[in-house]
Amino acid sequence: MKIAVLLSGGVDSSVALNILKKEGHELQAFYLKIWLEDEMAYLGSCPWEEDLEYTQAVCDQLNISLSVVPFQKEYHEKVVNYTIDAVRKGLTPNPDVLCNSQIKFGAFIEKYGKDFDLVATGHYAFVDRDEKTELAKLKIAPDPIKDQTYFLAMITQEQLQKAIFPIGKMQKSEVRELAEKWNLPTAKRKDSQGICFLGKISFRDFLLHHLGKKKGKIIEKESGEIIGEHDGAYLYTIGQRRGIELSGGPWYVCDKNIEKNIVFVSHGFGGDDQRRDEFEVSNLNWISGKPKNKNLRVKLRHGEKFYDCEIDFIEDDLLKVKLGEKDQGITPGQFAVFYDGEYCLGGGAIV
Repeated sequence: MKIAVLLSGGVDSSVALNILKKEGHELQAFYLKIWLEDEMAYLGSCPWEEDLEYTQAVCDQLNISLSVVPFQKEYHEKVVNYTIDAVRKGLTPNPDVLCNSQIKFGAFIEKYGKDFDLVATGHYAFVDRDEKTELAKLKIAPDPIKDQTYFLAMITQEQLQKAIFPIGKMQKSEVRELAEKWNLPTAKRKDSQGICFLGKISFRDFLLHHLGKKKGKIIEKESGEIIGEHDGAYLYTIGQRRGIELSGGPWYVCDKNIEKNIVFVSHGFGGDDQRRDEFEVSNLNWISGKPKNKNLRVKLRHGEKFYDCEIDFIEDDLLKVKLGEKDQGITPGQFAVFYDGEYCLGGGAIV
């Protein structure tokens, strides 16, 4: 098959590329340049040049042609603007979820998809193709820590039909072993951390760059006492503990008022007044069709944790979720991703 392989400069996509080469496919490698290194340079270094060096080294070793595709404009329009607007409204968006649906399997497929049978990435997930219905289904990876179906939940059926994830059935340790066995340049490179387009720039600095400082009060929830000052309520998310530099901690963000620019904190975050088991989800995306079952599992954030849940549709694009247990960090703007057994059905944004 003729396959486009999206490389990041990391070990996962490098091993994916080599697996496909050994299978005998006709391959073209691509590096998508989405780093905002020009406007953000003063905040810190963006590692795209280092990533590209590793990517080129892998392609040279495997004798595979590499193309660098500039997607900064599309990324800014489809992901960055959405992120900034959502944060300004007090929401907690996840840019990496949008990067997959809007850029890797969105803008890239729109531009190059017609030239290839499939588009491959180094995601930990698996595409299960149903021969009877001809539907592609997104299946979770066997490595529960590395499973990345949460980040893929907003891709469409058309996009998934084009996708292949060569390492999706593997454990991370197996990927590392293969990279070392094949002596790939990325074999010992550490996994990247943080939001995909920021590199070494902190998300906080990125937001301050775009939204500016807006001094406001930090108030203890229980007493109503002003105990500190912050640079903008939009910088905080419900359940946050890190980054609250007040004496007498630990402190947790338990609420915020964007209009009045107030952040409320508490020592005892997790009490009944902060924990809840009901919420609504909108902007729904169902990868293989609207679910027939009401009893599903849901992830409220990337990680191993699933919640049992029951869903009820209020409208076609709005549903109510009832969890089997309470969670203390349910935050508007976050993505809720639904699962039926081992399959990721899709998801939407928490209202």
